[in-house]
Amino acid sequence: MSSAYIHAALLLHFAGQPIDEEKLKKVLEAAGVSVDESRVKALTAAISEINIDEAIKSAPVGFAPTPAVAPVEEAKPKEEKKKEEKKEEKKEEEEALAGLGALFG
Repeated sequence: MSSAYIHAALLLHFAGQPIDEEKLKKVLEAAGVSVDESRVKALTAAISEINIDEAIKSAPVGFAPTPAVAPVEEAKPKEEKKKEEKKEEKKEEEEALAGLGALFG
């Protein structure tokens, strides 16, 4: 069964409306869903036997949120950049000193 049918039924429930075939069809049509009469009848029959509020309370909540962990790989490129910058600075210093050495030879 398409989740659109269940969502339509829940919408009616939370709006305080009875969930019957006519209202379910109207909600589905308003949402642009092509209505299958047999699904509507099956859903209304099944829902009539269920206490929706109790079913919602006893339903599993889903996934627990996972704590955010800073990725370790992001720190490595920064360190590499720092190392590269230090190497470039050393090369520049060596070149400058080499140039001075040639002057004073």
